[in-house]
Amino acid sequence: MKLTPTQREEIRMKYGGRCAYCGCELGQRWHADHLWPVQRDYEWVRDENGRVIFVNGQPKKRCIGLANAQWDTFENMMPACPSCNTIKGSNYLGRFREIIAGFITSLNRDSTQYKFAKRYGLVKETEIEVKFYFEGFNDSQAKHG
Repeated sequence: MKLTPTQREEIRMKYGGRCAYCGCELGQRWHADHLWPVQRDYEWVRDENGRVIFVNGQPKKRCIGLANAQWDTFENMMPACPSCNTIKGSNYLGRFREIIAGFITSLNRDSTQYKFAKRYGLVKETEIEVKFYFEGFNDSQAKHG
């Protein structure tokens, strides 16, 4: 769905100018995310000899359709910081929550710096449930910042 500048501003202000997921203040570069995921189907663009065309070192592709196109609506759009939108990808909200909850496991497994910071008491792990900013947001907050 192609958004007008007015629609983009409405989406940005849906949660007081904050990311619907983590609640950080949105800067100039933010994403309009589909709450219920819409996934684009792509095909590679090829030259007359059937070879994939590359632009700036990346294969060129074109969208040929949408999975769950019924959710490609203004009402389904959420303001998201680039980090949250990248991690969420085309996942449903429940899976996005699981991914975030799994970060502690991967940090303990893969990050020497994290384990070291934890050893020195600089990091405290909790078992709190992942709650998205929009889940605790109400209309009065939107009006008063």
